This record gives sequence, structure tokens and C-alpha cells, in this order.
Amino acid sequence: MAWVWALLLLLSSLCVKQSSSIISLGSSLSSATQSIHWRSPSGRFALGFYSQGGGLSAGIWLDGRGKNDNKVVWTANRDDPPLTSNVTLILNDKGVLLSIAVSGEKKFIANPNNSAVSVFSACMLDSGNFVLYNKDNHTIWESFEHPTDTLLGGQTLLTNHELISSSSENDHSP
Repeated sequence: MAWVWALLLLLSSLCVKQSSSIISLGSSLSSATQSIHWRSPSGRFALGFYSQGGGLSAGIWLDGRGKNDNKVVWTANRDDPPLTSNVTLILNDKGVLLSIAVSGEKKFIANPNNSAVSVFSACMLDSGNFVLYNKDNHTIWESFEHPTDTLLGGQTLLTNHELISSSSENDHSP
């Protein structure tokens, strides 16, 4: 039992150190409750669903504190058409799974390239970076390494990566 408390203490200190909120395995977000997001501790950034092109997309935005004031900074699967209603994001041991109830389709929006590595938790950081951690709290995937059309402070554009502008301010597809 003591090891459980030690683990919780370690995770909470890691959380404070990185200014993040731990997202546990099994946590989920539903498009039915768009007001629910995985937020950074300051509330400045959030990951969840946002309206786009007559449907929904999953992504990260800078919270402008008003529904129409948010600035999308990262979009998952941006080549795909907007999602219909009744979709869910689920954190499992392989990553963040997007489940589309109508078609039964499931696809990952965030997962490590190495299938032998298991996800233990995730965090939405105050930097705007969404990260997946393994059981040793090492980063195994991060949105900063998969930019779409925006670079944030502290984010670097890696070799052989590129930014591709959005179609418009309200349509984040390429």
C-alpha cells in the first residue's frame, strides 16, 4: 500500500513540476459534451472537439475565454473530413483513440510509433503541448513533434517536418 502513495506523490510532483494535469488511462471526451475538454492547469490550452465545416474536429486550442475567441493551434487527422456527432476520444494503453459511433470506425489521433511501448498517462501542458507518457513518466509522443499550421513558444520545427497552412481561419484542413 505504501508504494501506491509513493507513486501518487511522484506523479503529483511531476505534475506540479511540468505545470500539467495528469489524464489517466480510460479517461474519455465525448462530442455530446463539447464543453468538456482536457485542459492545461492554467486553462490556457485545451484538447477536445471544436466545430468546423458543419461538423467537428479534434484538436488543441488557445482558450480566448469565449466560445468564438479560441485559436486552434493543432488539429488531429486534419486531412479527414469533419466528424459527425457521436464521437469519443479515449485514452488507452496504445494512445488517444478516436471512436466514431455511427460507422464503428476507430483511429488514433495520438500514439507512439513503437507498438511495444504502452501509454500510462497523458497531460495537456501549459505550453500547448499534449504529451503521452509511459509508466516511467518518459514522453513517448507529443503534439509538438506533429505540427499542423502553428508553432507555439518553445516548440521547434524538426528536420523533415513542415507547417501546412489551413484552408481558412475557420477551416483547419490543409
